Amino acid sequence: MAGINLVKGQNIDLTKGNAGLSNVIVGLGWDPVESQEPLGLGKEGNVDCDASALLLNADGKLMKKSNLVCFHNKHSACHSVVHTGDNLTGEGDGDDEQIRVNLSAVPADVDRVLVVVNIYDAENRNQDFGMIKSAYIRVMNASGGAELVRYNLSDNYSGFTALICGELYRHGPEWKFAAIGGGSHAAHIHQLAERFI
Repeated sequence: MAGINLVKGQNIDLTKGNAGLSNVIVGLGWDPVESQEPLGLGKEGNVDCDASALLLNADGKLMKKSNLVCFHNKHSACHSVVHTGDNLTGEGDGDDEQIRVNLSAVPADVDRVLVVVNIYDAENRNQDFGMIKSAYIRVMNASGGAELVRYNLSDNYSGFTALICGELYRHGPEWKFAAIGGGSHAAHIHQLAERFI
């Protein structure tokens, strides 16, 4: 069964009506745009997108370094959020990177899990999200893999080196997902994370 497709700015209940749902997989995918002319760059022509999760408090703040889950810090201190590994090219079908979230184990002081993607070494490689197409974020039930929700990031993100894709957030005792789709300028995930300190 296909998940519900959201558009920018929409949100949806995840756990309400899904009794027992606690473990989800956030999948992110993208493809490189085929160049109209040879880049002559060899391997550095690949656009290496990196997905990350920021565990933020109710004020939208990143309280500690271990609350940034990314390719070099693959799990939060509480192990409730786990990055499954880095994809260097975005080639191939399906999710390019995944982040697993155990909603029931997310600490009480974490109000939201913000999911972002940035281009590794974007400045030196002179790359931006205009070189990426078919980007999406989706949330699946980790038990069985059923897709719950999908958001296709279809805006023109040329000139941006980071995307704020979406977030899982608390709503009372339940969890919801919001489709954000905002472009940003951040040459490295740490530059983006600093905005939440």
